[in-house]
Amino acid sequence: MSDRKGAFLLLDALPRTKHLLRDKGCDSNWFSAALTERGITPCIPPRANCKVQIDYDKTLYTQRHKIENVFGRIKDWRRIATRYDRCPHTFLLAISSAATICSLL
Repeated sequence: MSDRKGAFLLLDALPRTKHLLRDKGCDSNWFSAALTERGITPCIPPRANCKVQIDYDKTLYTQRHKIENVFGRIKDWRRIATRYDRCPHTFLLAISSAATICSLL
């Protein structure tokens, strides 16, 4: 599934926030307009083949690597990568524990 279709499905579940950092895969006019309607400032760089290059906060976007690094460290945990836990509650608890430990390191 493309990022745009997934973004459409999760649009109603977005928490209240000031900015939304996304990669180029979710660059679309309707998504940016929907975020703006909700009071969220999109920080999505335009794709290279986009005819109209949209401005975005490059300084804020460079902070995105911190989030990507935490996800990369979480995937190193074998319990999470192979999904040992069958119960969704226990699995989310393992993810939140791993994220907390990885962010502290």
